Amino acid sequence: MLMQTHEARLTALRQELKGRNLDGFIIPISDEHMSEYVGAYAQRLAWLTGFGGSAGSAVVLANKAAIFVDGRYTVQVRDQVDEKLFEYRSVPKDTIGGWLADNAERGARIAYDPWLHTRKSIDAARKQLERAGVELVAVETNPIDSVWQDRPEPSAATAVVHDAALAGRSSSEKRSEIADWLKKTGHDAAVVSALDSIAWLLNIRGTDVDRTPVALSYVISHQDGTAEFFIAPEKVTPELTQHLGNAVTIRARDEFPDALAGLSGKRVSVDPDYGVDAIAQLLEGAGAEVSFNRDPTIVPKAVKNAVEQQGHRDAQARDGAAVARFLRWIEINAPSGEVDELTAAATLKAFREEHGDLRDLSFDTISAAGPHAALPHYRVDEDSNIAIPPSSIYLVDSGGQYRDGTTDITRTVWVGPGEPSREMIDRYTRVLKGHIAIDLAVFPEGTVGAQLDAFARQYLWQAGVDYAHGTGHGVGSFLSVHEGPQRIAKATSGQAGSDQELLAGMILSNEPGYYKPNGFGIRIENLVLTVKREIEGAEGDYFGFETLTFVPIDRRLVDKTMLSPEEIAWWNTYHSKVRDILAPQLLGEDLDWLERECAPL
Repeated sequence: MLMQTHEARLTALRQELKGRNLDGFIIPISDEHMSEYVGAYAQRLAWLTGFGGSAGSAVVLANKAAIFVDGRYTVQVRDQVDEKLFEYRSVPKDTIGGWLADNAERGARIAYDPWLHTRKSIDAARKQLERAGVELVAVETNPIDSVWQDRPEPSAATAVVHDAALAGRSSSEKRSEIADWLKKTGHDAAVVSALDSIAWLLNIRGTDVDRTPVALSYVISHQDGTAEFFIAPEKVTPELTQHLGNAVTIRARDEFPDALAGLSGKRVSVDPDYGVDAIAQLLEGAGAEVSFNRDPTIVPKAVKNAVEQQGHRDAQARDGAAVARFLRWIEINAPSGEVDELTAAATLKAFREEHGDLRDLSFDTISAAGPHAALPHYRVDEDSNIAIPPSSIYLVDSGGQYRDGTTDITRTVWVGPGEPSREMIDRYTRVLKGHIAIDLAVFPEGTVGAQLDAFARQYLWQAGVDYAHGTGHGVGSFLSVHEGPQRIAKATSGQAGSDQELLAGMILSNEPGYYKPNGFGIRIENLVLTVKREIEGAEGDYFGFETLTFVPIDRRLVDKTMLSPEEIAWWNTYHSKVRDILAPQLLGEDLDWLERECAPL
């Protein structure tokens, strides 16, 4: 009989731990690749607790348990997780190691699955626990898997070839680049375990993870340009084998641990953020020398070549037409009060399916009405779904996965009847001014995103307000919508990407916002491409951004008197380009709407 309640599941896990002579267990949202989004088979935290967010962890002891989430999920965790079963803890203020040190008994044995944690995170927890006399123990098999009776199997979908005409470079070229890095740094091999890195390196894609077109696999890349590719045999087609060629040895996924053990005496590079603790353990146990370095594919993957750049422009143009049609649909239908958040999200997806070869959404659409728009990472479901209230703000953050590019766009619109409040217009215009400041930024070689972040916030700061998320993240090419290492955000010590300079070819989002709790939320997001700027008399190389996203911005929420002449010129130039790009794709009343929205401010 299947366990239907989370209380029953928690009880079963505690019994399993007791049978293994363990006093506790740490459960992250993670898979063996430290992916942002994970397959259904790896949704252990959701199964145990009911929490549906994309980031979080839990700890279970014999008599208490806690769930740890950041500020994005403060409301969601309370809606989805029973406080009688799990304490709510907030990160980064609260840490798993600190909580265990305070709550576990001295001498306790706390277990973790080494395939779901990085060495860095385990070392940090171990230091806190050792002072409290608590032992951290790696398990060979995950205890949740022993009690999760109807756990889904990992996807068996075949991996597919990503044509070089879309990738812009062959896999052999990319492997040669990694081989050169290995020689230069004195490594014999690199373990590539991040799924989007593998997809980029081998020019393959898959459908194993929702919202990210990747295939479950591992790669060991060698100094001579060859690679070993570990993937379930049922996922391999003759086309894939032919594509990979003789320099890539295809091996069964379950042979990966033995292959790591076979690197005895070798110097092997492992990424500290994507290589799990089990990989380091197996290498060290075999006598390999482990060196923790950034995955050598990450920066080359982030710097889009000319083919990928054009693919993004083409995908954005089709995507923009779909979003424009949706915004007109919202303008007509939402004021009735009969359109709910789920219906709006489904309608937007349908428009995308009509306008291009949509392979998937790039993330779950944030379709946020009224006070839900004040939750930056709100995700609508059957329980939270509400009708879009008339006379309110509606925020939609969405994107699509196309073979030639990955899109991500946010638009915030006024839903009539009536007029938005003075406060709404003021905040929206300040967000717009920050968005324009990023778009127009010019900066010297060596600039990191943290140095640009205040450009977006300055006008909000002048009013004594701010937003709690980053201003921009990297975006992949028919890959992850959140791709590192580049980012635009407040400088945070030790956070990945904080020290990454912006290089020509990197794509980022530009998405300042404002959120009034229980009131309304505002965000304006376009994607931009980092490009070199020619400046007469410049001392050194300078860079700026090329806008990639072209969809009208709601003028009903803009106070023109707050904009400078330069900002008004930006608005008019931007909307002229919107018209030029989208008009050939629209007809009739959709085209009439576009012409109206793109008129000069």
